[in-house]
Amino acid sequence: MEWRRVERTGLRRLQETYVPLYERTRWFRVYQSHVIPGFLQTAGYAEALLGAITAFRNIPNDVGAAAAARVRRQRVLYSERRFVFLIEEAVLRYGVGDAGAMAGQLWHLLDAIAMPSVSLGIIPASVSARPMWTVEGFTIFDEAEVNVELLTAKITVTAPSEIAVYAKAFGELSRLAVHGDAARALITLAIDAL
Repeated sequence: MEWRRVERTGLRRLQETYVPLYERTRWFRVYQSHVIPGFLQTAGYAEALLGAITAFRNIPNDVGAAAAARVRRQRVLYSERRFVFLIEEAVLRYGVGDAGAMAGQLWHLLDAIAMPSVSLGIIPASVSARPMWTVEGFTIFDEAEVNVELLTAKITVTAPSEIAVYAKAFGELSRLAVHGDAARALITLAIDAL
């Protein structure tokens, strides 16, 4: 699905189209190598990111409404679902928005780690001889589909054999990640660097 086709009127409507998929999914596996996953974004971070997307793609500016819709979707975090997030350490350092937006986002990640439905793993930049390289961000919804977001389009993968490849990649990336106190330490270092 090409972004230019679904973003003609802005980004708010697109944010809302994900709600039915989120409501029927019970197990989310999310890997991000470039940005904080949308499920964990603060309003300030989401506004900065969606603002950059709006400017780059030259689409109608409904950033405030789109960011609010993105944050509203996060209500699924407080339900009987499982969320496993993996991010590359560099995501903690990429400047999305100003220092205040980044600080708020990083503090929010520290809160998210404590949520019973959330597992947050961070792949340290110091990992060497990686058996699994950094790839594009993707989300696995149960065992039913995978969404991969590219610069120009979103790819929806539904073939079981291809979903299995993404699940394997997620497993390999998971083995590289740190969790708990070690993840908190990486987030704290990123906050201190601001």
